[in-house]
Amino acid sequence: MTVIRVYDPAMCCETGVCGPVVDPELTRVANALFLLEQKSIDVKRYNLGNEPQAFVDETLIQKLLEEKGVDALPAVIVNGTVVKTGEYPTNKELAEWAAVREDELQPEKKEKDDLTLF
Repeated sequence: MTVIRVYDPAMCCETGVCGPVVDPELTRVANALFLLEQKSIDVKRYNLGNEPQAFVDETLIQKLLEEKGVDALPAVIVNGTVVKTGEYPTNKELAEWAAVREDELQPEKKEKDDLTLF
């Protein structure tokens, strides 16, 4: 089974999808990781501001931060190997690592209700 760990820089909340201006990239990543979890993929995401112990406990992340500093975040570890640093993975990369189709990481588009206002 694929194990994906995402180590985020310090953000205001777990996913960074909060506040008055939401970064669409953070929304995309949060959605893709949620969809992977729904497929029973072992996915965990850690925020440096809220879960610093996770960064201490993972020696690969410790080493990465010692060598490159916080600019290396976000960082992604897949099956015990650092596969991406300094930027979030694309949906294509996530799909490849998790052995799912890329289109499975797209949010379902809900059709608008046909409301007739009188």
